[in-house]
Amino acid sequence: MARRGSLGGAALALAGAALWGFSGASSQYVLARGADPAFVTAVRMLCAGALFLAFLALRRREELARALSDRREVRRFAIFGFGLLGSQISFAASIACTNAGTATVLQMTGSVFIMLFVCLRSRPAPRAGEALGLAAALVATYLIATQGDVGVLRLPAAGVAWGVANGLAVALYVVYPRETGLFERYGSLTTTGLGMVAGSVYAVVIWLVSAGMACVSGGSAAAVAVLAPSIGLDGWAVLVGGVGVVGTFVAFALYLGGVARVGSVAGGLLGAMEPLAATVLSALWLGTAFSWADWAGFALMVAMVALVTVEGPKARAETGSAAPADAPEDQGGVGRGADDATRARSRVGKR
Repeated sequence: MARRGSLGGAALALAGAALWGFSGASSQYVLARGADPAFVTAVRMLCAGALFLAFLALRRREELARALSDRREVRRFAIFGFGLLGSQISFAASIACTNAGTATVLQMTGSVFIMLFVCLRSRPAPRAGEALGLAAALVATYLIATQGDVGVLRLPAAGVAWGVANGLAVALYVVYPRETGLFERYGSLTTTGLGMVAGSVYAVVIWLVSAGMACVSGGSAAAVAVLAPSIGLDGWAVLVGGVGVVGTFVAFALYLGGVARVGSVAGGLLGAMEPLAATVLSALWLGTAFSWADWAGFALMVAMVALVTVEGPKARAETGSAAPADAPEDQGGVGRGADDATRARSRVGKR
């Protein structure tokens, strides 16, 4: 029975990570039709935030009431939501400049930023595996950005910048709730759900501001293109269903359920399915072409996740940090919320 539970948990975690990858490819599909990253982010976070809030109201009412009754906690969730927004909008912008596979791989630099934060805070030198993981991430980013041509930047500079900024945003939203004790007090699912709700409010504000700026620079037609782009019924179906519902809410639910059964270390490794899924879907569905340097960079990033994640329990033992005692422990896209598993993302989730 235990083995069956572990296999089932692994299947759930793999499915959740694959759906995160699907959300990246779906975002690329919508962005290619002329949608603005601010619009995609607002719709994604509104859909996911509404579903999370409904779930919490139905299944975790006591936790929800306890969190909202304390002004200091509300302020913490508001800050966390801002971090989630940063990860989501920078991810969309990175896809718009590059593609889903490349953006997802660049997002994985978040694991390196988390490792560096832990080392700076508690002063331990990186272990051999972590040092190798850092080197792998640097080489991977170099290969993807230059396509192996020394001294020449082949990717748009904005794409590389947004990708690295996305990794930093992921690291910030992963570290913040852990450092403030939100995961420990409320669990990763409740914390991420409320963060997504707060983030959706910010996302709408940025969406409206972007439309206003477009109106000033390009007139009313430019503003309409930001507020309600002509993406067609299929575009709306992909955005709401593929990005907001399946690629965010369902992905988080499956992944968290799986990690609760197999543990955070295995969950972090299984989370490497996300960039693979995003890359394969981007190539097969959207026709994106990838070079040998891209595939080599992707492989090195997956290796980095394995190296950093496996070292996680040892680092956690040294620093004295503990994973939250919530049943659905997660990785970062609820973002991957708990310790080792969080090191490997995703976005939120959000991705």
